[in-house]
Amino acid sequence: MRPFAERTLNVKPSPTLTLDAEVKAMKARGERIVNLGVGEPDFETPDHIKEAAVKAIRDGFTRYTPSEGILELREAISRKFKEDNGLDYGPEDIVVTNGGKQALYNVMQVLFGPGDEVIIPAPYWVTYPPQALLAGATPVFVATRESDGYVLKPEALEKALTPRTRGIVINSPSNPTGMVYRREDLLALAPVIERSGIWVISDDIYEILVYDGREFVNFPMACPGLKDQCIVCHGVSKTYSMTGWRIGFLAAPRPVAKAVAMIQSQMTSNPCSISQKAGLAALIGPREPVERMREAFDSRRRLVLRLLQDMPGFRTPEPAGAFYVFPDIRGLLGRELGGRVIDSSDSLASVFLKECGVATVPGSGFGAEGSIRFSYAASEAELVEGLERIARILAGGAGDLRSS
Repeated sequence: MRPFAERTLNVKPSPTLTLDAEVKAMKARGERIVNLGVGEPDFETPDHIKEAAVKAIRDGFTRYTPSEGILELREAISRKFKEDNGLDYGPEDIVVTNGGKQALYNVMQVLFGPGDEVIIPAPYWVTYPPQALLAGATPVFVATRESDGYVLKPEALEKALTPRTRGIVINSPSNPTGMVYRREDLLALAPVIERSGIWVISDDIYEILVYDGREFVNFPMACPGLKDQCIVCHGVSKTYSMTGWRIGFLAAPRPVAKAVAMIQSQMTSNPCSISQKAGLAALIGPREPVERMREAFDSRRRLVLRLLQDMPGFRTPEPAGAFYVFPDIRGLLGRELGGRVIDSSDSLASVFLKECGVATVPGSGFGAEGSIRFSYAASEAELVEGLERIARILAGGAGDLRSS
């Protein structure tokens, strides 16, 4: 076989999607697995959204749409940005994509190329580095500290800049840490970003999921004078429990939006016509289902924090957003669990899955060895069961706990 293109050799499969596939295979074999690894709401898509999709099918809305998405959906997104965020983006500044992931991918394809550097604060979502690599760019990781709330500090950003730096990715609320940037955090970064002229890619996919009275603020909201250096990436997946519908969107300076639409026209033509109608129903429909989901996630967050606080070897920062906790597990390194000496987050996650039947994601995939991610996008019963299994093995329990 002839060799593959080099880009395929530089990119690995998504560890979170790989884990989800393994968990589904284990369940298919009859194993009782508690999945605390997947970042996917467990709620049903609200009924009014489903009904809009059924109506679209019955109405024969099954043909190609404009590559950038149907106008009425882009108008609804424009209103969302104005009403929720105070940001003025016209429909021509907006592109609807096949999920939030494609929005990010398309932007990186437009903005970056060989020789460019993209700053990615760590811990980071597993997909940012491969997307930069697929654009030919080099991801530059800048560590953040738990003591700073995992917020990137301006002095760290300044130190990471080089003449080749072209952009930075800011994700708030954060996957995997649940960290939320405050307005003052973003304002502190603004002078460095303005002087350097770099692009800011703001990944706002978890916007609605903030707790304890925290305010959601993204970079162009905090720094409106730098809006023309910003691209906001978003989608309906997490807010409306629509992960499988694959509707994302972005708002950008018009030349960037036009270039993104052009690339998309040659890649996927357009997002699914039916899903666009569903996305429209989500954005213009009632907010009550969204608030109920947010309240449920908040209740689960408090439950998980309570269950984790007494577990030996864990130190768990309190997240302010999203639906993840990201405990420091270095207190377990060197300890024997399930007949295996724990020497990394990968080995700990493996023991949890193989011995306890609980899926988690090792911090190594997020650029944060020494931590592990739990998702609380699962029912309270599953959260209790999964964490009780882990508590038993940490307390010295032995044997297969997967049938408990």
